[in-house]
Amino acid sequence: MYLSRFLSIHALWVTVSSVMQPYPLVWGHYDVCKTQIYTEEGKVWDYMACQPESTDMTKYLKVKLDPPDITCGDPPETFCAMGNPYMCNNECDASTPELAHPPELMFDFEGRHPSTFWQSATWKEYPKPLQVNITLSWSKTIELTDNIVITFESGRPDQMILEKSLDYGRTWQPYQYYATDCLDAFHMDPKSVKDLSQHTVLEIICTEEYSTGYTTNSKIIHFEIKDRFAFFAGPWLRNMASLYGQLDTTKKLRDFFTVTDLRIRLLRPAVGEIFVDELHLARYFYAISDIKVHGRCKCNLHATVCVYDNSKLTCECEHNTTGPDCGKCKKNYQGRPWSPGSYLPIPKGTANTCIPSISSIGTNVCDNELLHCQNGGTCHNNVRCLCPAAYTGILCEKLRCEEAGSCSADSGQGAPPRGSRALLALLAALLGAAGPLGI
Repeated sequence: MYLSRFLSIHALWVTVSSVMQPYPLVWGHYDVCKTQIYTEEGKVWDYMACQPESTDMTKYLKVKLDPPDITCGDPPETFCAMGNPYMCNNECDASTPELAHPPELMFDFEGRHPSTFWQSATWKEYPKPLQVNITLSWSKTIELTDNIVITFESGRPDQMILEKSLDYGRTWQPYQYYATDCLDAFHMDPKSVKDLSQHTVLEIICTEEYSTGYTTNSKIIHFEIKDRFAFFAGPWLRNMASLYGQLDTTKKLRDFFTVTDLRIRLLRPAVGEIFVDELHLARYFYAISDIKVHGRCKCNLHATVCVYDNSKLTCECEHNTTGPDCGKCKKNYQGRPWSPGSYLPIPKGTANTCIPSISSIGTNVCDNELLHCQNGGTCHNNVRCLCPAAYTGILCEKLRCEEAGSCSADSGQGAPPRGSRALLALLAALLGAAGPLGI
């Protein structure tokens, strides 16, 4: 009995282990920017590279369609079902919620039946091309961490380009071309990501993998982020140190996975045959039920939190950095040039913290040779005296009761000699004239 139970548990463990195998055990989350540690000088901050958690970035985007009136339903029109292109009694009507297909339905929760989707007008103006640009904007630099997945409710387009921008839509570069015939559509030989390598991972390819017409279970188009990661981290992404090392040292690779905007250019709908059926143009249109984009705010490894406020994403910068991407040092913390954090060494990385500017530090307030803290005070990092409870002042030279006017002759607390106090007052005035202490 016990043996059979053990074997059952073992079989279950093997099954779970095999299911979990494709996922890395340690990604190096970098989810803490600093922690307190104890040293000979007492408690100090230990700074580390850090980044926000990867999440569904479609919650924060704005979508724009071009042409702006390309969505079906205004005026109402009929279209053909995907499964039967000659059954053309479906209706799109923007004025009726149950029959409308607005752009926001590309990003709502899926899992309901029937699924919700955005849909374009039909190809009623053939032979004029039916082309649509769908622009996704974040007004923030983001880093992609998983595949971009587009799920079509219509047939997948015969021709499509996925593009990216790194400057908020001012300029665009192709990410990947998609076509039923790459040579005919884009004068490119067809390839897949599996044809690439570490040395060619940045190559822009045209793939025929995802461009078929009305076929069962052929609704999804991918842009493969993780397959490209795998060239450096291995097939199960277990060697993340190798990937992080490449991202640290190769700006082009880092920029490849970084975007401010994405643009889906739908150039030709799913035709399914060589010729367009001009008698049934209502069977040709675009419809998208879901778009998935996973990533994180780019904070240059100087923040773990990215807040969404007033329709805007902003890094909550640590390490004395500032800016939307933590891309510069704070005022008075420009003692060395700003630098992004580093993933290496694993697992903490290097914070590359901004340090105080020399002009903001001022002269030493205290040391262990000339500028002694008085009355039992201790010098802390040359910038201030830690005074006993009964004393205050820059060098612990004043009785607290003197400031309050409550000292008595029998207080048992001796005030320093008048001449000494005069010298200390002069020293305090000189230090005050040297400028802010930057504490």
